[in-house]
Amino acid sequence: MGKIVCLMGKSSSGKDTIYKRLLSQEKVILHNIVPYTTRPIRAGEKNGTEYHFVDEEEFQNLVKAGCVIEDRAYHTYLGLWRYFTVADERIDLGRCSYVMITTLEAYEKIQVFYGAAKVLPVLIELDDGVRLQRALDREKAQDQPKYEEMCRRFLADAEDFAEEKIRKAGIRKRFYNGELDRCLQEIMEYLDQNDVQSCVKGGSRHGY
Repeated sequence: MGKIVCLMGKSSSGKDTIYKRLLSQEKVILHNIVPYTTRPIRAGEKNGTEYHFVDEEEFQNLVKAGCVIEDRAYHTYLGLWRYFTVADERIDLGRCSYVMITTLEAYEKIQVFYGAAKVLPVLIELDDGVRLQRALDREKAQDQPKYEEMCRRFLADAEDFAEEKIRKAGIRKRFYNGELDRCLQEIMEYLDQNDVQSCVKGGSRHGY
């Protein structure tokens, strides 16, 4: 039986890099679950890789079809942005294990949808000063930097990942990303301890 590994952490904590490394390692074959968003695509992103980029109308159609597992709405300086997860035939826990980047709130909803035994949390942490510098460097590289939105995300992280919320979600294990290889090794050991299985023979590496 497969599991869904939920990568979580504050912005610029290195989740994207860890996510890509987990997908490329060979010890445990993991599929990706690509979330959806209504926010604008950023420079360097590809539709269907980091996110499926859709508009508000498509989101509402998926809600009506009963396909949305969880969704979050953020009132940003650039308007309403939604992030959400869609359940369809490409998620098959009878055959494969998956990894996805998500939020603490979304993790709890995914856990309710699939059952606690099938969803494994991986909380990534990093010093706030390092995260802020990374976020600033990334925003500077954009064609049109959105510093107000970067600051909103950074401040919102403190509330979204408050200690009380982490405890309420039942997350006891954390992974500090001060050194990438060490962090990845600890995560792989954690997956092994929690019996995360590879996909069955013949499955595609990427689930979406």
